[in-house]
Amino acid sequence: MCCYTIIFQSFSKHKLPEQAISLLPDSTREGVAKLIKQDKYVDLIVPRGGEALIKFVSENATVPVVKHDKGLCHIYVDKDAAHNKIIDIAINAKCQRPGVCNAMETLLIHEQIAPYILPGLYDAFMEEGTQLKGCEETVKHIEIECATHEDYDTEYLANILNIKVVKNVDEAIAHIAKYGSGHSEAILSENYTTINKFLDQVDAACVYANASTRFTDGGAFGLGAEVGISTNKLHSRGPMGINDLTTFKYKIFGQGQIRE
Repeated sequence: MCCYTIIFQSFSKHKLPEQAISLLPDSTREGVAKLIKQDKYVDLIVPRGGEALIKFVSENATVPVVKHDKGLCHIYVDKDAAHNKIIDIAINAKCQRPGVCNAMETLLIHEQIAPYILPGLYDAFMEEGTQLKGCEETVKHIEIECATHEDYDTEYLANILNIKVVKNVDEAIAHIAKYGSGHSEAILSENYTTINKFLDQVDAACVYANASTRFTDGGAFGLGAEVGISTNKLHSRGPMGINDLTTFKYKIFGQGQIRE
């Protein structure tokens, strides 16, 4: 049963106006192309689907678009991270549901702790059947295939993970700025200054300290049914509930006032 049928039946059951929901009769690319230019009748487009669809809508629509772009999420493990938190958070972020947009795609690790952390991470990911790819420094410590620039720019939506060793938080932030999609980024650290630098400087809808990126979700944020996760900056950003589809209307009551 499609979503339209479920919603339509719910409207009918609760005596809501059935005209409030419609199914586009032509779902072809040509039909979509016509819909996204209907400025007179359509107030907002929220495209949900593959990267190609979202790109097409964003580039061709004259109707305002709230874009749910790809979720290319990172976790940076700082030299001051609590070692007992690293594996659990990393495994959750990648392996709980690898095919969702808030799953981690690249793990960044500070060079000072990489020799000690990588073997344990490797064992944990092998138990989960994760395919690992790493930078030149990473493959010195664990035996995995080398990652390419294309890998860092890929939203796998599968149980595949890149690992990159970085010099410091600044290099981690720079890597995220280059490859991130503005979705969800996290830092693991017990250093308050480093945490705040990361949270302030990383440009993403959701930034986390010592938590999994998997929390980026409308339900988890208490927004009710999720409309989408916006990687736009305006007018909505991050997990969207029904309130994000509303706008303002001003009612002004006067008694003959005029403006001088």
